[in-house]
Amino acid sequence: MSTHTVLGQEVRMPVQIRLAHAFMATYLVPADAAQQVIDYSGLRVLRLPGGRAMCSLVFVEYVDGDLGPYNEFGVSFMVRHHTAGGLGDLRALATNRAGVLIHRLPVDGDFTLAAGRGIWGFPKELADFHVRHDTGTRHGALHQDGKLVVDLTVRHGIPTPRRRAAASSFDAYAHIDGVTRCTPWRMTPSGMRARPGGATLALGDHPIADELRSLRLPHRALMTSTIARLAMTFDDAAVV
Repeated sequence: MSTHTVLGQEVRMPVQIRLAHAFMATYLVPADAAQQVIDYSGLRVLRLPGGRAMCSLVFVEYVDGDLGPYNEFGVSFMVRHHTAGGLGDLRALATNRAGVLIHRLPVDGDFTLAAGRGIWGFPKELADFHVRHDTGTRHGALHQDGKLVVDLTVRHGIPTPRRRAAASSFDAYAHIDGVTRCTPWRMTPSGMRARPGGATLALGDHPIADELRSLRLPHRALMTSTIARLAMTFDDAAVV
């Protein structure tokens, strides 16, 4: 079991998140444009029929965990696993053998920022959040440097069968300071709802918003989901 010192505090692996709330919207975006956005990482987006890739926007409120309480917004892309070899993209997606690149990860806490960047290489940066997880319709607005980044509303879906909301494991990739890392990530959701579409997205005048526009957002979401209770475990990262 490894330990890390972050801002004078000891963080033991694996890091446990005992309670979080989340909502997300997933979009199909042009694969060529998505690849251009993530070229810096050395990874390749999963290419789906029609020349599309999958991009997700997610708001998470961490309530009880080893890094303390904080809010987070993520922009992620489904990518080919670095060990996938010749495995087809659709097959990798269907068999849960793809990875997720965490491309953007604003947060509102100094400690989680330092831990995220120092332990896992997650691209965390400080931002301002206005989020509601306690209503049927979830809403999150993110501002940075006084500019609106995104304003996302996710409407209520239908309950997801328990067998489909079981614990899942995947590899999360991140890249900062010229290094790409892979972190084993385990999630256990409950109280999950999902639906096709269901999102209203507005983009502001921030550079991240302009980047999302380069992916032809906003448009209709492929699907949305909400998670009332989410537990997570993060292991140490490995350089790839």
